Amino acid sequence: MKMNRGRIVKRSIAFVWLVVLFCCLFVVLISVLRLPEVSNGRKAIGLYHTTKTRESSENEFSSIGKFGEKMIEMLPEDLAFTVFVPSERAFERDLRLRKNESLVEKMNDDTYATISRVLGFSAIPRTITSGNVSFGEETLYDSISGFVLYISKDVDGMLVVNRVRSETVDIKRNKIVVHVMDGVIMDAEFEESVQPDEEEGK
Repeated sequence: MKMNRGRIVKRSIAFVWLVVLFCCLFVVLISVLRLPEVSNGRKAIGLYHTTKTRESSENEFSSIGKFGEKMIEMLPEDLAFTVFVPSERAFERDLRLRKNESLVEKMNDDTYATISRVLGFSAIPRTITSGNVSFGEETLYDSISGFVLYISKDVDGMLVVNRVRSETVDIKRNKIVVHVMDGVIMDAEFEESVQPDEEEGK
């Protein structure tokens, strides 16, 4: 009787283990079948299809502009950075830098100093794509100069940094991610120093 009872207990335990094992395998199988497609790195993850990379269009890539190119050249290519580069229009409107005038040899030192200062405000030593930013949330990052950047995402997937909206997002240059902005990200002190002529002219 005792031996029979022992066999029944052992068989019951074995049966329970088999059921548990089958359930685990079933859950794993269902999970694998329902996994979403893996992104190939050229598309933003989520609702928005806003990622723009060098491979997708040379015209989009050229939207960085001459001054933006100079900013990117100041960074090491083999390290991960995110740069919020002002558009050519923003450089001219907000900093009065015009590529035909500001890139001539006699103005080169002043232009370099201005661009490097802007880079300090707008570069982050890590990769941030539009897919990393959730809609409706604001994320804080320190730029390489220590200036705090408040980054959020609009309904259309464009990034907003310190109230400056992006024109193009997720342009990739080696390990550097570039977002072209419709404005210049800078602190109040630097903004005052680059715009005194406008006040005097009024």
